[in-house]
Amino acid sequence: MCGIVGVVADPTIIPNVVPMLIDGLKRLEYRGYDSAGFAFIECGTGRLVVLKDKGTIDGVVERFNVQGRCGVSGIAHTRWATHGAPSEVNAHPHRDCLGDIAVVHNGIIKNFAVLRDLLREKGHRFTSETDTEVVAHLVEEYVRQGMPVFEAFKKAIQVIEGAYAIALIHRSEPGRIYFARMVSPLIIGLGDGFNMVSSDIPSMLPYTRRIVVLHDGEYGYIEANRVYIESSKGPVDWRSRITHVTWSIDAAEKGGYPHFMLKEIMEQPRVLYETYTGLVSGAEAEAAAKLLASAGKVYVTGAGTSFHAGLVFSYYMATIAGAPVIPFIASEYKVYESLADEDSVVVAISQSGETIDTLQAVRAFKKRGAKVVAVSNVIASSIPRESDHTVYTRAGPEIGVAATKTFLTQVLALTLITLEHAAATGRLLASEKKSYIRQLSKAGDAAARGINLSVRSIERLSEYLRTRKNMYILGRGLGAFLAYEAALKVKEVSYIHAEAYPAGESKHGPIALVERGFPVLFIGANTAGDYVEKLQGNVMEMKARGAFTVLVGLSPYKQIEGVDYNIDVGEDDEILAPYAIIPPFQLLAYKLAVSLGYDPDKPRNLAKTVTVE
Repeated sequence: MCGIVGVVADPTIIPNVVPMLIDGLKRLEYRGYDSAGFAFIECGTGRLVVLKDKGTIDGVVERFNVQGRCGVSGIAHTRWATHGAPSEVNAHPHRDCLGDIAVVHNGIIKNFAVLRDLLREKGHRFTSETDTEVVAHLVEEYVRQGMPVFEAFKKAIQVIEGAYAIALIHRSEPGRIYFARMVSPLIIGLGDGFNMVSSDIPSMLPYTRRIVVLHDGEYGYIEANRVYIESSKGPVDWRSRITHVTWSIDAAEKGGYPHFMLKEIMEQPRVLYETYTGLVSGAEAEAAAKLLASAGKVYVTGAGTSFHAGLVFSYYMATIAGAPVIPFIASEYKVYESLADEDSVVVAISQSGETIDTLQAVRAFKKRGAKVVAVSNVIASSIPRESDHTVYTRAGPEIGVAATKTFLTQVLALTLITLEHAAATGRLLASEKKSYIRQLSKAGDAAARGINLSVRSIERLSEYLRTRKNMYILGRGLGAFLAYEAALKVKEVSYIHAEAYPAGESKHGPIALVERGFPVLFIGANTAGDYVEKLQGNVMEMKARGAFTVLVGLSPYKQIEGVDYNIDVGEDDEILAPYAIIPPFQLLAYKLAVSLGYDPDKPRNLAKTVTVE
C-alpha cells in the first residue's frame, strides 16, 4: 500500500533526478501518506543522502529543502504504516550500519523478526521498528562476506519471506537501482537516457509510457540505458512484455477539480461508455460467461467496494440468469476454500489486480482445481495473470482512495457477463439479451442524469447530515446491495457512521436506535413486483419513530409518502439503477467530507491498494 519510485539517469541527459523523484512520489501519495523519504547518490560528492520524516511529501520536501538537492540516481517512498508507528526512524528509506545502502519496500516480510535477531547476533544495529530494515542489513552482511552487490541482493531476496516490492541503491554503484517483486506490485518505466521503477503507473506518465510489469519472483536492476530482469529460471526476456500506456497525463491528475474524488465521480459517464464499448466490441464477457456456464458452483469474491460489486453480480445472476452465486468476502476465503473443486469457478474482483486478500483467495481456490475469472482495471496485474480468464474494466487511473468510478465499471462488466451467461444457458432469448445490452449502453447517461438531478439536493442534504453522528441506509432487493456501497462511501471519507441493512431487516433490531431526527436514507432500485409498496411500509415505520427520512430512487419511488427529502434520479429501468443511484451517494459522501474539513482523497487509516493481509 506504500508508494515507491526510483530513477537512474545519464547525467548528460538528466543531470538531476531529484525533481523526478519528488514529482513521481507526489503522484503516488494516494498509496500512503503518513511519512515520506528520499535517498539519492549526491551529484559531485557521491555521498548517499537520506532525507525522511513523518508527515506529507510536501512537508518532508520543505523541511529538508529536497527540491534544492541534486542526485544522479535515487529512490523515494511514501508510507502507509504496517510495522511501527509513523515516525522519522520508521519512515523509508532504511539504511545499513555503514550508510552505504538505502532501501524502500512495500509489503510485509514475514520472517523479519527471526532475521533481525540473527543479524543482531552478528553485530548489526537496528534503528527502526520496521520489517524493511532487515533487507539493508542482509545485503550489508553478504557484501561483508565478499559478495558483489547484485549477488548479495539476490541472496537477501532468497532469504526473506512474504510480500514485497523492493528498490535498493548502494553508494558504490551510483548508476544502478536494484529491485525485486513478490505479490506487491512493481513496474519498470523505460525512458530515453533514463529508466524508472515504481509501484504504479501515474508516477511515470509525465516521463514515459513504455512500461514492463514485473511478475512475482522477478528481480534485477535498472541503469540509465539498461534493464536486467531475472527469475529463478534465469534471465527474463522483458522486451516482449513492453506495454504502451494510453492514459493521458490529465487522467492521472485533478483536471481542475478540487479533489480527485470529485473528478472521478464526474468521470463516470465517460468511463462507463468506454467500458461498455470496449467489452461489447470484444469477446471478454462472452468467454467469461461460457466458463461460468460450464461450472457446477460459482463463487464471487472481492474486498470492500469490489465485494459490493460482487453482491450486485450475485443479484443479477439470480434474477436474470437464474443461476445461484455464492458471494464471500476475500479475507474469509478459508471458510469456503474446502468447498472448491474442479467443478468450481470463482469470479475475483479487484480494481488494482493486486489486492492481497483476493489474490490469496484465488490461489487457494486454484489449488483445489477451481477456475478463476478476474475482473480488474489494471492490465497484467497479479490476479489477472493468475486467472484463467480476465474481463478488464476501462476506468483509467483512480487516484482517490475511496473507489467511485471503478465500482460502476465493475458492475457494468459483471452485468454483461450475466447477460452472456443467461443467453448461453437459454435463460434469455437472443432478442431479450439484445434489449438488455441496448439498455446498458445508456449506463453513462444514467450516471450523468443521476449526478445532474441530485447535485443541488445533495448540497442541501449534506448541511443537515453533517451534524449527525450516525445514519442508516436501507434498501430492498438490488437496493439492499447498493446500500452497502453507499454506506461505505459515507463512512470512509466523512467518518460519519453509516450502517446498511436490507430494509425488511430493520425491524429485527436496528430500529431500536432510531429516535427523533435520526437519519434513515432509503434506496429505491427495483421496479417490478411489490418493492415500492414494501419500501413504503418501511418508510412509515421509521417515520413513526421520528426519523428524518430520505429517499434516493428510480422515478416510480417518487410516489412514496412520509419522506422528508426525495431525490428522483430520473430512471425507471432496474438494469440502470446502480448507475443512477450510486453517484448521488458518492457526491453526498464527498460533500460531507469537505464540509467537515476532511480531505476526501486521503481518508485516515486507509490506502488505495491493500497488499498486506
